Amino acid sequence: MATPEIETVSSGADKAKIALALAFVLGAFVAFYLLPQQDVLLRWAALLACLAAAVGVFGVSESGRRLWAFAQDAWRETKKVVWPARKEAIHMTLYVFVFVFIMALFLWLTDQLISWVFYDLILGWRE
Repeated sequence: MATPEIETVSSGADKAKIALALAFVLGAFVAFYLLPQQDVLLRWAALLACLAAAVGVFGVSESGRRLWAFAQDAWRETKKVVWPARKEAIHMTLYVFVFVFIMALFLWLTDQLISWVFYDLILGWRE
């Protein structure tokens, strides 16, 4: 029997870290747009510094640690994928294109047939 995952309730300190990270993100954009008279490099430096601080504060929160663990697990799973060879990928892509073309042709012909049956045979309308 598999053990269920237990979701932890975030503490007040954790919520404060997330709020601080959001404040850093907001501060980054405010600093960038409230310093129009400053040098562009200074504005970008302030923006990037505040965003880096936001990432750092979020990274030490429980949500940030869970996100980092999820990203590491996803990366590990991606390494396990057996990717097709180039020739196989090209062949499968061509199969998909041919199938889509045949389906488009089939649907177009079906539409034309239904249109002909309804408008020409049943209703007697001519286009």
